Amino acid sequence: MRMVRLAILLVDDPSTAEDVVQEAFAGLHRHWSGLRDEAAAVGYLRTAVVNGSRSVLRRRRTARDYVPPHQVNARSAESLAMLSAEHQAVVDALSTLPPRQREVLVLRYYGGLSEAEIADSTGISRGTVKSTASRALDAVARVMGSRT
Repeated sequence: MRMVRLAILLVDDPSTAEDVVQEAFAGLHRHWSGLRDEAAAVGYLRTAVVNGSRSVLRRRRTARDYVPPHQVNARSAESLAMLSAEHQAVVDALSTLPPRQREVLVLRYYGGLSEAEIADSTGISRGTVKSTASRALDAVARVMGSRT
């Protein structure tokens, strides 16, 4: 029970603490034959509980810090409701564009990149960036004009 109390103080969850202590006892049992001094078993257990608790806390921190990758076309209802009507119209018009045109416009006007920077980041020539942006702006203007 001392080991369980120690683990509870470290991980702040009784069931997780019991699991940590159980793993420590299982490890002691697996390595009992390799133990040089049987009187050192309690010290081995204490060290195993502390290390196991650290591992649990490390996994918790990693899980808490994890940010799932952004999904391109998935917007929440809350985010859509918060956009102004005009901003929403622009976002809707952008969603009708082919991927390359959308990328060029987003990098240019939302990312603030120059034509050369867009060409470098997308792997297309600077002239292609210019013509793609021009066609994309015309398409957005047509979509926006048809909605008014």
